[in-house]
Amino acid sequence: MNTFLKILLGLVLLVLAFKFAPVLMLPFGLLAAGLLLAWVTVSLTVAGLFAVALVVVAALAPVWLPVLAIVGLIALCRGGPRRTAA
Repeated sequence: MNTFLKILLGLVLLVLAFKFAPVLMLPFGLLAAGLLLAWVTVSLTVAGLFAVALVVVAALAPVWLPVLAIVGLIALCRGGPRRTAA
């Protein structure tokens, strides 16, 4: 195939690509909208779970703060053997 036919074939393919571009843009637009919707849904779900976890931690603070203080005091008094760095 000589160069002229290659250039002619390239031009024909370019014209066909421009002719069918609006038809091909619809599926890609729908795909982009779907991905955006999925991203927003996942982001809101993660933010909601984080808020629920924060509320649970705040609600259980009267329980775990004294327990943490007692465990820390025991660890401080107990000391333990001194270890050298290996």
